[in-house]
Amino acid sequence: MDILDLFYKGGPAMWPMLVLSILAVSVIFERLWFWFRILTQEKQIVDRILDAAQDNWELAADIAKQASDQPVGRFLYAPLRLTKNDVETFRLALEATAEDELAGMRRGEKLLEAVIALAPLLGLLGTVLGLIHSLGSIRIGDLGTESTAGVTTGIGESLISTASGLIVAIIALVFYRLFQSFVVNQVKVFRKAGNEMELLYRQSPPDFSNRTSAIVRENFTPPRNPGKTRLPEPPEPPNTAN
Repeated sequence: MDILDLFYKGGPAMWPMLVLSILAVSVIFERLWFWFRILTQEKQIVDRILDAAQDNWELAADIAKQASDQPVGRFLYAPLRLTKNDVETFRLALEATAEDELAGMRRGEKLLEAVIALAPLLGLLGTVLGLIHSLGSIRIGDLGTESTAGVTTGIGESLISTASGLIVAIIALVFYRLFQSFVVNQVKVFRKAGNEMELLYRQSPPDFSNRTSAIVRENFTPPRNPGKTRLPEPPEPPNTAN
């Protein structure tokens, strides 16, 4: 049987279900691409930054800055861009950035939750409407006659919406759980990388004072024509001779 025929026989509830399925598929493909980029590059970025931090903190900061398009790169770069050498500040920067990055990784979960909840209900609604339409055309005097032969077909077609809703909900639930497992794994990765970074910091704290002064000198621009800039002369004292 053709898919379009099944869609039209499913009743009016198939249209909102189609919208939900399109939204779910778009979120699933976007999240799959997002997690593919993270999982294939994350370990390499963490190893490079931690290896560089053992000898040169400035090099580690440069590597983390170059990897700022990745969540773990932004996570490790957050404490390295600070100019204050303080263990508590270092830890707070890691924790605050980790919360922001993990919240971004959960993007799209609310939509998948809505699809998981609404798709079966819409399918059930379509089935109920189909049953009402099929059973409403039956008259008591027609029971057992050939005129009721099409009722069975109508009841079977009304179950199409329920099956479609369950299929959409099951697919959305599978990927929803998959993405949640990725987020849980990222919590472990962030915690391990943050602890190793803090341990290296405690052993040999970085000194970014020279880098900070150089940045200030580069960003400072003297005023134009300094010779023409004159301060206002103080007022003359009042004449009290008279």
